[in-house]
Amino acid sequence: MTHALITGGAGFIGSHLADRLIAAGDTVTVIDNLSTGRYKNIAHLDGHPNFHYAIEDIRNIHVLDRLVSECDVIFHLAAAVGVQKIISQPIDTIEVNIGGTEVVLQTARRYRKKVMVASTSEVYGKGIRFPFHEDDDTVLGPTIRSRWSYAASKAIDEFLALAYHREVGLPVVIFRLFNTVGPRQSGQYGMVLPRFVQAALANEPISVYGDGEQQRCFCNVADVVTAIHELSQLPAAVGQVFNIGSNEEITIMELAQRVRQRTGSQSDIRLIPYDEAYEAGFEDFRRRIPSLDKIRQTTEWEPATSLDTTIDQIIAYYREEQTHA
Repeated sequence: MTHALITGGAGFIGSHLADRLIAAGDTVTVIDNLSTGRYKNIAHLDGHPNFHYAIEDIRNIHVLDRLVSECDVIFHLAAAVGVQKIISQPIDTIEVNIGGTEVVLQTARRYRKKVMVASTSEVYGKGIRFPFHEDDDTVLGPTIRSRWSYAASKAIDEFLALAYHREVGLPVVIFRLFNTVGPRQSGQYGMVLPRFVQAALANEPISVYGDGEQQRCFCNVADVVTAIHELSQLPAAVGQVFNIGSNEEITIMELAQRVRQRTGSQSDIRLIPYDEAYEAGFEDFRRRIPSLDKIRQTTEWEPATSLDTTIDQIIAYYREEQTHA
């Protein structure tokens, strides 16, 4: 069986990936500094004979060196995430995303370990060709808007990973995550669906930023980790970039209405200008939809969970949280 190292493994997606790998019989080690991840997400695995964790920053070279030397594959998910965090902490966003990936790749090269690198749909920037294909051009906004620092830092991560592959033969696979949702996701950093659900359950106003007509595709985290796991096992995926997400579009206003309906909430839905929600001059995408052609051709993977089922899972998760609060 495989010994996997998951950076950012106490985060929303990382903890679900840990569950999947443990269920498959693999050994899992998690490293996370808990800046956005939570120990609670992995507490149920603590004590499992195949599970280990280290509460540490991935830029601690000495700790990371030992963990990489002991593993077979690295799932690199550690990153600064969430629009609120990106806007309020731009230095940390850039240094963690680029510096952390640099340390991971350098260490992986030392021990010749495969690296699965998590990237983001943000790298498509202001792309106007829909759906987004992996080889599309990217168009980012100006450097005076800190909102674009995340996209630029993740693009550098991709360039660096592919450079290690081409120059020294390091086995890397890059996967660009589109909107991923499900239980354990926090609304603390601006994630839209848990924020809507929490407001609806409390019968508080549901805040929709902008005009609400921006369109997104939401993919259940269980489907996402299935795709990541399948890509990690395919030699043909090495050196490639893949979109992972749903291609079922919904406007953010429709999403808010759907959440209100499925919670039975009396919440009002309020439009909040971007300048008020984030920062002056904030820019957002009107549409963000992935082409899934490449991953389908490589793995035959398809997102399988409906949005209504996902919303219901998140509602159940937060209701359970309330009972233990």
